[in-house]
Amino acid sequence: MKIRKQWSQKIIKSFENAAEVYNENASLQQKIAWELASKCSYQNIAKGVWVDLGTGTGFLANALEELNPYQKVLRIDGSKKMLELHHKNSRSQLWDLDLGLPKWDSSPQLLASSFALHWLTNPIKTAKEWFESLDDGGWLALALPIETSFPEWKLAAKSACVTYSGLTLPSPSSLIKVFPQQSIQYQAIECITQRDNEVLSLLKPMRRIGAHVSEKKSLNLGALRRLKKSWPQSKDSKIAELTWHIQILLIQR
Repeated sequence: MKIRKQWSQKIIKSFENAAEVYNENASLQQKIAWELASKCSYQNIAKGVWVDLGTGTGFLANALEELNPYQKVLRIDGSKKMLELHHKNSRSQLWDLDLGLPKWDSSPQLLASSFALHWLTNPIKTAKEWFESLDDGGWLALALPIETSFPEWKLAAKSACVTYSGLTLPSPSSLIKVFPQQSIQYQAIECITQRDNEVLSLLKPMRRIGAHVSEKKSLNLGALRRLKKSWPQSKDSKIAELTWHIQILLIQR
C-alpha cells in the first residue's frame, strides 16, 4: 500500500508541475480524446452520470459535452492545478483514482478515460472495477497507449546497450481479457508516428506534460547520447520517428 501511494503521489506531482503548459504540448492527447468522444457519440448512451476519469485539463470531457450539448460530464483528477484550468461552469472532483472510484448517488451511464488508466498502479484490475461499477447498459470508453508503442525507442535502447526508460504499459490483449466478449462493442489499435529532425525533440513533449515518469531510472547524459546515436531513422527522409500504439475500447455492461 505504501509503494502504491508513493507511485500515485509521484504521478500527481509530475502532472501538477506541468499543468500550465500541458495544453500547448499535448496535441496527441487532444486528438485521441476527441476521437474517443466521437466514438461515444455513435453509441446510444443513456443520459445520467457521465464521468471523465483522469480528465487532466479536460480534453475528453470538453469533447463529450460539445458532442452532447445537453449532457454534463463530471471531471475527476488527482491534480488540483489541472482541474483549476477547466471552464468555470464545469463539474469537477479532486480524487486519486488509485483509491478506487468515488461514491455517487447513481451508478454511471458512462465512464470514459483517455491517456489516464496506464498511470494507475494496476490498470487491468482497475478497468474491471470501472466496468463493474457501471449501471446496467452503461458504457466504459477507454483510450491508452499499450506496450507495443515506441518500437524505435526500444530498438535504440537495445542497440545502445542502455535501459529502455519508458513506462511499462499494458499489453494489447490484457485489457480485453477482463471483459465479457459480448460486451466489447468496439476495439481498435491506432498507430500514430511522430517525426522530427532531433530524437530528443520527440521525447521532450512527454517531459513537458509530466508524462515522463517511469518505474525505471532516468538515463544519464552519456546514455542519452548513445541512445540518440542509435535511434533508427526513416529510410526515405532520414528523420527520426516515434510510433505510438493507442488502444481504443468501448464496452457496454
